[in-house]
Amino acid sequence: MDIRVVLTAFSAVFLAELADKTQLVGLGLASKTGKPWSVFLGSVGGYMLVTILTVLIGALLGRHIKPEYIRLTGGTLFILIGILFFLNKL
Repeated sequence: MDIRVVLTAFSAVFLAELADKTQLVGLGLASKTGKPWSVFLGSVGGYMLVTILTVLIGALLGRHIKPEYIRLTGGTLFILIGILFFLNKL
């Protein structure tokens, strides 16, 4: 295991997910239900599944497509979705 890759992934995910809609949903559910541990376990389970799928798909794509193309496509989609949200089309 490469600790630099682990720390890079941790830092990127931590900073990207900080105060996003996922945390707001967790905040709302914990305050509404009064069961923070249940919300915590459900949130961690859901995020774990999404992360597993993302990493597996990324590893599979990385075998067949150059990483530069994956980055370019991801960035383009990110910008497109942002524009669509800004124009209130999504």
